Amino acid sequence: MKVGFFTDTYFPQISGVATSIQTLKEELEHNGHEVYIFTTTDPNASTFEEDVIRMPSVPLVSFKERRIVVRGMWYAYLIAKELDLDLIHTHTEFGAGMLGKMVAKKLKIPVIHTYHTMYEEYLHYIAKGKVLRPTHVKYFSKAFTNHTTGVVCPSKRVINKLQEYGIKIPMRVIPTGIDIDKFDRPDITEEMVKSLRKELGLTDDNLTLLSLSRISYEKNIQTILNGMTEILEEFPKARLLIVGNGPYAEDLKKLAVELGIKEQVIFTGEVPNDEVAIYYKAANYFVSASTSETQGLTYTEAIAAGVPCVVEGNDYLNDLLDHRSLGITFEKDEDFAQAFINYVHEKNSCDQHVISKKLYEISSTYFGERMIDFYTDTISYYQEAILSEKESFVSIEKIKVKFISLRKQ
Repeated sequence: MKVGFFTDTYFPQISGVATSIQTLKEELEHNGHEVYIFTTTDPNASTFEEDVIRMPSVPLVSFKERRIVVRGMWYAYLIAKELDLDLIHTHTEFGAGMLGKMVAKKLKIPVIHTYHTMYEEYLHYIAKGKVLRPTHVKYFSKAFTNHTTGVVCPSKRVINKLQEYGIKIPMRVIPTGIDIDKFDRPDITEEMVKSLRKELGLTDDNLTLLSLSRISYEKNIQTILNGMTEILEEFPKARLLIVGNGPYAEDLKKLAVELGIKEQVIFTGEVPNDEVAIYYKAANYFVSASTSETQGLTYTEAIAAGVPCVVEGNDYLNDLLDHRSLGITFEKDEDFAQAFINYVHEKNSCDQHVISKKLYEISSTYFGERMIDFYTDTISYYQEAILSEKESFVSIEKIKVKFISLRKQ
């Protein structure tokens, strides 16, 4: 099978979508399929990238680190035709996504779309939420997805939202898997972990909470900071490690000062991908109060690294953390601190059977298997739809001929 991915976000840009695309690409290739990436130009990209086709793009106004394709339809079509693609998989609703749909229509092949982002959570970035409303998101999402052959939803939360929008095409929940080996990492020794903790100013008796994500308002890290004041009353040596960067970082630093916990909060900035695993290993608990995730790869990364999670729940996370040795969810922002305190006091032991089962469920291997099944089903569905359409066309033509002959009698 030959698949073309159309995306506005790809390496060297760092994002959950880019990581998801790369993971899927590797799994498909491992199973003998061919994958080609149609994406944006990037000033930081390598001169030569095998199987990557870059099209003219410009930075987005509200997300300078993100880019959007502005032209290249004919160029993309000619390459896709030459490659003889069997299916197109779009990963954005904008520039490259629209381009992918047009190319698929021109080539008469199916197009699958992954709905990665809950846009209603990001409207404040555009004119502070005064221009676009949730109803606009609904109509745009419906218009885009209803003209695809099928939709991949990373969680039940996404499929519920799309059904609420009135989208009726085939949809399947397929959570993005991760490369377990990148986080399980037996090569990370206790000495390496101790060395990092020392570098961060952490001692052996510091109970360490880890927040790892892009630092933006919708990630709701402010709730974790607010909760730290109560947590410190119970655990005076607790420390919050905030890994990542983003537009809300300075606001959070100011909040830490206002709350009087500046010394108990450590901001590391962004860390290299190959070092992320050791930061998980250096923590005692992974924490998050984000409500904007369609899935959130950091949760599964934490599980793979062996770090229990205390996170704000949704349908996806409630299913993911289905055993207390993996972690717990809490319902509302104000529940975080007490939920964390109670969970620490429980001192849950690791259940290896539960861990092993969960590691397979969140693995890139399982992710790839499920996606290949959906691709195969979608191609069959598309071919049946085309055949049915042709039969309908032939029937209509026969009726026309008969009607014309009757008029001549």
